Amino acid sequence: MPSQMEHAMKTMMFTFQKFAGDKDYLTKKDLRVLMEKEFPGFLENQKDPLAVDKIMKNLDQCRGGRVGFQSFFSLIPGLTITCSDYFVVHMKQKGRK
Repeated sequence: MPSQMEHAMKTMMFTFQKFAGDKDYLTKKDLRVLMEKEFPGFLENQKDPLAVDKIMKNLDQCRGGRVGFQSFFSLIPGLTITCSDYFVVHMKQKGRK
C-alpha cells in the first residue's frame, strides 16, 4: 500500500498529464483550466485578475509559452507555502477574537 506521500506524488503526476494531454507540457490555457479545476479556492481568493498570467510567466522559464512537469512541480510548494502562511495568520486572528 502506498504511503500518503507516494499517493500525493502519483496524484501530481497524473494531474499534470490529465491537463497536458498528449503533450509533455502545459500551455497557458491548460494551466488556467488546471488552476480553475484543481485550485478553485486559491483563484477565488485572488485580488489580482492576472494571477494565472503571472504564475505562467514565473513558471515558463524558457519563455516558449510552455510549462513542463518540473516547472509545474515547483508551483505546488509555492502554493502550499502561501496557503500555510494564510492559515497561520488566519488562525492567529481568529484566536484574538
